[in-house]
Amino acid sequence: MGKESQNQLKRIIGKGNVQKQPIDELEALTPDNPFRKAALELLYNLQQNLQVTQNQDEEDRELLMRLAPLYQQDREQAIQEGEQRGLQTGIQQGERLVVENLLKVRFGEIDNELQVIIEPLLSLPPEEFTPLLLQLSREELIHRFC
Repeated sequence: MGKESQNQLKRIIGKGNVQKQPIDELEALTPDNPFRKAALELLYNLQQNLQVTQNQDEEDRELLMRLAPLYQQDREQAIQEGEQRGLQTGIQQGERLVVENLLKVRFGEIDNELQVIIEPLLSLPPEEFTPLLLQLSREELIHRFC
C-alpha cells in the first residue's frame, strides 16, 4: 500500500472524532461478523504500513493504539477457532480409528460391506456406536447401517 493509498484510507475513516464512530461501530460487531473481519484486514494492512512509515503523526499513533485491542481480539479468536478445528479433527480421526480397529478385531479385514457402515456408525456418539460394534453380528451391523 503506497503513501497515496494510506492517505485515502485515512481520509475514508476520518480524523479525530469522525474516526471514533466507525471504530466504535467496528468494536460493536460480533467477532465472527464478516464485515468486521474484512475491515480489520484492511486496517491491519494500514497499520503495517503506518508502522514502517517514519513520519507518523499523533493521529496515526492514536489510530493504531485504538485498533490494537481489536487486532488482538481478532487474532485470539482465530487461534481459538484453529485450535477447536484441530481438536475436532483429532477427535473425529480417533473415533474413526476406534471403529475401524473394532471392526478388524471382530471380523478380520474391513471389506467393502464393512467400509460402507463406518460413516453411518460415526454419525452416532461413541457411547452409542461402541456397544453396537461389540454386540451386533456382522450381518446385523450391515443390515442396520446400509
